[in-house]
Amino acid sequence: MSEQKTYTVVIVGATGLVGQGMIQVLEDRGFPVGELRLAASERSMGKSLTFRNEPVELQLLNEAVFQNADIALFAVDAPVSAEWVPVAARHCGVVIDNSSHFRMNEDVPLVVPEVNPNDIFDYKTNIIANPNCSTIQMVAALKPIWDTYGLQRIIVSTYQAASGAGQPGVDHLRAELRGENPDTPAFPHSLLANPIPHISSFNNDGLSKEELKMIHETRKIFHDDSILVSPTCVRVPIMNCHAESIVIETAEPYELGDVRSLLSDAPNIVVIDDVENAQYPLPSEADGKDEVFVGRLRRDAVFPNGLAMWVVADNVRKGAATNAVQIAEQWVQRKHTEIPTGK
Repeated sequence: MSEQKTYTVVIVGATGLVGQGMIQVLEDRGFPVGELRLAASERSMGKSLTFRNEPVELQLLNEAVFQNADIALFAVDAPVSAEWVPVAARHCGVVIDNSSHFRMNEDVPLVVPEVNPNDIFDYKTNIIANPNCSTIQMVAALKPIWDTYGLQRIIVSTYQAASGAGQPGVDHLRAELRGENPDTPAFPHSLLANPIPHISSFNNDGLSKEELKMIHETRKIFHDDSILVSPTCVRVPIMNCHAESIVIETAEPYELGDVRSLLSDAPNIVVIDDVENAQYPLPSEADGKDEVFVGRLRRDAVFPNGLAMWVVADNVRKGAATNAVQIAEQWVQRKHTEIPTGK
């Protein structure tokens, strides 16, 4: 048997929550990394991070860091991605970007591997966009239902953790838990014991950018502009893992038991649905996991084919880092050779 091929992987934004998550996920899932390059800003020079129990020195983000690399994973804000993703794309076989910059570009696929993996290969570009964390867990949970019954409308309320705002969000909540005022507030109000229905800026219709992302990204991922999506995005005082209350109307009638079976059989979906014994998805149990957890399945009384559910996932892992690595796994497997698809 020939040796398994390895790949040179670059992570841009390696010191942030998602960047560090990517390092951990690459290790956890046994991705065949031959060389790992960690790119960061000037202020991080001289520091190192650990991969497979070995220190990896941080490198300055410049064009040289991408030369002769196979895969680049970006975990930075949109302006940085706008500048550096095209540079990386000139050198790397595939570039996977976690920012919002390329998501709605018609030439760039927006991918959740459990939902639309073929989109990775249906575009001419070698840039692939990671969806918004809230969108990822929602569409992953709805994919089996959409395939079987179709979707007409989605009403979703999100309960998004502080880590969704990156390290500044975590620092903000930690300071408040210590009884201190954050040095640099990440949220417009105190988050402690105070859910905030405000994530990103608002447009003239009263929708936040986070809510607009869920609308447009869902339609692009499902390739269906007819799906009606009504989101309300809320920041809540928990450290990690997003939860969502979702009500959908299916196009065709369904049986609740069949829906439960579909979800139970779906890849990377875990059904926890035993309310009599207080069993349902909880952020404390999803933390550090790569699956999407679904429960509280029940008929909705408003729509003829209404279905309600509760969905929880780790927003740093499945909502960002893991999804990006899963895309890289699909790309490697299809383009080159088979690799393990995670543990």
